[in-house]
Amino acid sequence: MSDADLVFIGGPVFTADAARTRTHAVAVRGGRIVAVGRDAEALVGSSTEVVDLAGKLLVPGFQDAHVHPAWGGLDLLRCHLGGAHDRAGYLAAVAAYARAHPGEEWILGGGWSMPAFPGGTPLAADLDVVVPDRPVMLMNRDGHGAWVNSRALELAGVDARTPDPADGRIERDAAGTPTGTLHEGAIALVSRLVPPDTPERMVEALLRGQEYLHSFGVTAWQDAIVGTYGNAADPAPAYLALARSGRLTARVVGALWFERDRGVEQLDDLRHRRETYSHGRFRATTVKIMQDGVPENFTAAMLDPYLSPCGCGGHGDRSGRGLGSGIAFFPREVLLEAVPALDAAGFQVHFHAIGDRAVRDCLDAVERAIAANGRGDLRHHIAHLQVVHPDDVGRFGQLGVAANLQFLWAVLEAQMIELNLPFLGAERAAWQYPFRGLQQTGAVLAAGSDWSVSTPNPLAALHVAVNRTPAPTESVTRAEHEVFLPEQRLDLASALAAYTSGSAWVNHLDDVTGTVTVGKEADLVVLDRDPFAGPAGEIGETRVLQTFVAGTRVYAAPDG
Repeated sequence: MSDADLVFIGGPVFTADAARTRTHAVAVRGGRIVAVGRDAEALVGSSTEVVDLAGKLLVPGFQDAHVHPAWGGLDLLRCHLGGAHDRAGYLAAVAAYARAHPGEEWILGGGWSMPAFPGGTPLAADLDVVVPDRPVMLMNRDGHGAWVNSRALELAGVDARTPDPADGRIERDAAGTPTGTLHEGAIALVSRLVPPDTPERMVEALLRGQEYLHSFGVTAWQDAIVGTYGNAADPAPAYLALARSGRLTARVVGALWFERDRGVEQLDDLRHRRETYSHGRFRATTVKIMQDGVPENFTAAMLDPYLSPCGCGGHGDRSGRGLGSGIAFFPREVLLEAVPALDAAGFQVHFHAIGDRAVRDCLDAVERAIAANGRGDLRHHIAHLQVVHPDDVGRFGQLGVAANLQFLWAVLEAQMIELNLPFLGAERAAWQYPFRGLQQTGAVLAAGSDWSVSTPNPLAALHVAVNRTPAPTESVTRAEHEVFLPEQRLDLASALAAYTSGSAWVNHLDDVTGTVTVGKEADLVVLDRDPFAGPAGEIGETRVLQTFVAGTRVYAAPDG
């Protein structure tokens, strides 16, 4: 047998196969894994590049099952607030960006965190101080709210007489005057005025996002919205351009946006987009249905109403209006019609469901699709799964619906403590992010970051999955934190498999990548340590040193 092009030796290898096998060497030829273990060591020749792991762990490439790389790349190119952590820091960043970009018609960006502001709602008046003359619109880190200044509201004609849209809410003061925060569909009242990004800008953003994801060991992903959403341009043309030019180094599945104001009549358009935009390493074979919002702004769809801040079941939100039980963006009857139709057309469905009512409606829709079409191999999945009623946990395994988990959010931090727990109450709070419960029912676990909502660093996410405490970051140290629902912790092997082989299964890439197996393409990542060998509380300190796609190095850390 001829020599290998690339051989990894001298350290452990986590294969992510069903048995969670570990080995100690991997050989690559022509972009594929040709041997593991001793057989791999025997293929070292004079022309072989040898990577000495020196005790560090080699893993399959991470696959992010729910991410927004083009929009995350735009955030990095715009007024990015991810480096600040409070009101003063955000305003300083906005002021500095405005000074550095005097010719920009709009100041756009995002990344602010709701707990940095009283009630989670920043004010236009604060932005007016630093940018009084140009419109400003800054998305919060979860993408479900926007902070705007008075100039933006004025241009949009949004005032006390403007009604809330059916799928959103304008934050107001006691007199009904908009205060500067727009929730969900209300964002469009302003975003419709934002000049669209050019195709060249979107390509630049996607390349920046891809580079950033590779630096965290991410080699494949599912883009969770491919379409026009809010003020963000459709990333599909950028994906097609990169796929055709060979600059798309990652493997990507695109989830085509299912428009909220249309039903099954958009099916032909979706078929056309699937055919038009599938090329090379990009396949637009999935449809994204966002069924609800988020609990922080009371738009996650709940089976029972939100509680008042005292937890006593009263009514009245932060501005004195009734809380209700959230917003279902699609009426139940529309969902029950659309999902079987999408299933029959061969589309995988990628649901966003955070509240227990939204989760149940999505499961019911899949059950209706199975009854209508039989069980296929489309691998529908539900992302986020913050509040899952206990009666519905077992249905994931029964229906073959994958649990698309964002591990990072399952912690007791300010947003959870201040903007979730008081309004959910003790019973529903205990139903949040049931990772272990879903695993025990036989559901396939996949994992994603939802970047730019949160960091795309899989090691930080794995830390939370195993510990249910925050991962160490620039703003969070390894100080002691209360464990959030410890019975829902995963072991490291299971969490790591979710972020590799589990997401590969969801993306229909499991016959190509996702495990370190002879015959599969060599999508591999070298870590700076073996996190299995150290304390669980240090998992989040692990870094990526090198990233390979099909045996080609696409990232190397300075010390890699």
